[in-house]
Amino acid sequence: MKVQPWFRAISETTQSGLSIERAKLSPLIALRGAAGVAVIVLLTLWAGSPELAVASAFGAFSSGVATFQRSWRPRPVLALCAAAGLGVSTFVGYLAVPYPPVFVLLLSVWAFASGMAWGLGPTVGVVASSTVACMLVTTTLPTTILGALAHTALIAAGGCVQAALIVLFPVRPWGERRDALADALAGVADYARRLRHDPSAPFDPEPLMQARSAAAVSPRQARRRPRQLGGYRGLAERFRPVLASLADPVVGAPMVGRERERVRELLAAAATVLDATARAVRRGERVRLPEDALEVLQVPETGPVLNGPARKAAMRLIALTEDAVDAAQEPVEVTRSLPLIPRATWHMPARPDSVEDGDVYVDPDAEREQVRQPRHLNQPSLTGLLPVAVRTFRRELRWSSAVCRHAVRVTAVVAASYVLGRILPPEHGYWAPLTAVMVMRPDFSRTYSRGVARIVGTLFGVGLAGTVTVLLHPAPYESAGLAVVSIGCMYLLMRTGYAITSACIGAYVVFLLGIAGSLWSQTVLERIWLTALGGALSMLSYALFPAWETPQLRDRLADWLSATGSYTIAVLDRFARPADTAAGPTGTPGPGHPDRRVREALLDTRAARQEWDQSATRAGAEPVRHRGRLSRRSASEAQSALVTMGRVTMLMEAHLPDRDAEPSPGAAEFGKALEARLPDAVASVREDRPLDWGPVHDALSRWWEREADRPSPSVALRSADLLADALEDLAEGTAPK
Repeated sequence: MKVQPWFRAISETTQSGLSIERAKLSPLIALRGAAGVAVIVLLTLWAGSPELAVASAFGAFSSGVATFQRSWRPRPVLALCAAAGLGVSTFVGYLAVPYPPVFVLLLSVWAFASGMAWGLGPTVGVVASSTVACMLVTTTLPTTILGALAHTALIAAGGCVQAALIVLFPVRPWGERRDALADALAGVADYARRLRHDPSAPFDPEPLMQARSAAAVSPRQARRRPRQLGGYRGLAERFRPVLASLADPVVGAPMVGRERERVRELLAAAATVLDATARAVRRGERVRLPEDALEVLQVPETGPVLNGPARKAAMRLIALTEDAVDAAQEPVEVTRSLPLIPRATWHMPARPDSVEDGDVYVDPDAEREQVRQPRHLNQPSLTGLLPVAVRTFRRELRWSSAVCRHAVRVTAVVAASYVLGRILPPEHGYWAPLTAVMVMRPDFSRTYSRGVARIVGTLFGVGLAGTVTVLLHPAPYESAGLAVVSIGCMYLLMRTGYAITSACIGAYVVFLLGIAGSLWSQTVLERIWLTALGGALSMLSYALFPAWETPQLRDRLADWLSATGSYTIAVLDRFARPADTAAGPTGTPGPGHPDRRVREALLDTRAARQEWDQSATRAGAEPVRHRGRLSRRSASEAQSALVTMGRVTMLMEAHLPDRDAEPSPGAAEFGKALEARLPDAVASVREDRPLDWGPVHDALSRWWEREADRPSPSVALRSADLLADALEDLAEGTAPK
């Protein structure tokens, strides 16, 4: 990559932090979260004191924020876990705050643990950061040990209120899981439309990965889960290779002619079916399809138009589209709301021995059985996550880990800003470390963008709240009401941008402290410059003690190559030994259903690609030199080669042979050659050495010689030829410059 100076990097991250995104608003959920804050604040203000109201408000507010994080855990559980963490941090903070050195040590340990918590995911990281903020805020309120217990109980009560409201007033149950599954179906539909015009169009696996994460449920949730969510995420997965195989001109139909027109018609009709199914899943209703799409998804009365592998892919696509619609129907009625594809029109071979050359028999009944008998992905319990957390902590507790370096940065900044806050004259000096802990993230771009957004948003929010305070002079109950309105706006607009979120939080703090009688002039000025101090220290810490993603790009690329190569080898092994097919979900290895090894390799490939995408995005915003690293051009070429490698493997996966098919010696030799060269290739990418795929090309040449007498090369051989070209492109892209 080219050298990117600091001022340019900061300019880009500033624009990112101040940008406003269009997001789907959930007013009812925001109203419910604001009601949870209102209940606990007004009750403590009425029955207790303004100080208790301030303390309880923080618990309800932070627990509400936890429920808005992207997590597939039940929302009440998130609220209760956040409340427990906030309560514990409050009480231990009260025990240590009378002894400043002890409290600084405790704060440092707590900040380090919250930084390490980011290794478990962003949701855990946000909740852990809020516990540090709670410790900083509530310990400034003078009280006794019994008072500390009361504050702890009230903070925990705030989370309990939020959890109770979620249970009592559910808003669109299973809504996020419905959205995740619908997005996956819509993503496959968009892929089908793009394939009509570009047979090599890339596919974004992110929606399918999100749908898989959303499908993980506990046994109790599995019993309550709607039928639409229980059986056909895997069906969306099976569409992808079939669509790609049908559209590809090498293994499918030619680019011009009647067959290509038929392929475009099928792709458009499949996209229509998938979009209608996604809409039905999102809304929880029955599928409604246009008749013209149903007519296309039938074999024409004049007879089949496609031949060979393209015909096999088309027949499988017809079966999959009916399965998608059938799986989305809620069992409200026994009969279907509209006719689907008559089985009599499929013109499928009656027996496997009548299949034409180049085809693989597809049993529609076996494919539908996969939908009718779904299996759910088990979601571990909270106690089951403890060993995972311990292993993650041990894995990340090393100097080269970005998470560990983030934890060290958070610890140093929080401790230093807290000491500065105690030395400086402002009463609310804790706002500087509070800003730091809420702004800092493990990567450069998010830390800087959030720091700028926090400063600008706070400036606007406290300025607006200060103006309202000057004009209205609100009483305690009126200040509480304004604070609730501010936090309701934050819940509503949280996903639109961090600057807006910071503005709402700034106004919320001004009104909340107004309950306890703090002067608006002091509150506004202190909030602004202490927030700026905390944000500046956060950004300075990353400049002095960075954890750049750029040096990690080669490792991420090597991991992606290793995962994709394993995926390719697993698919080739199926062609080499079709009789060794592992049992599918129903106990039988139905055609088109990859065995466990292929499936796990595919999931590893997606995870490795996601890691690469995230690292490449972060590295692109970093102002560092790239000595001996991948240049931007090399990274782009290598990424294109690996995407092609994955797509070609997907094409082969769409044509996996039946158990009774003849083994392919060429696929076996080619797979062994690739398996033998893969470890050295991965090491070469890491160490910036040239890649040598000579033995793989030799095996491919011998495979061509084996099939020289065939009328046309097999799908596996044609795909392997494309695969060899992708490997050569990868070698050229990563060659030392």
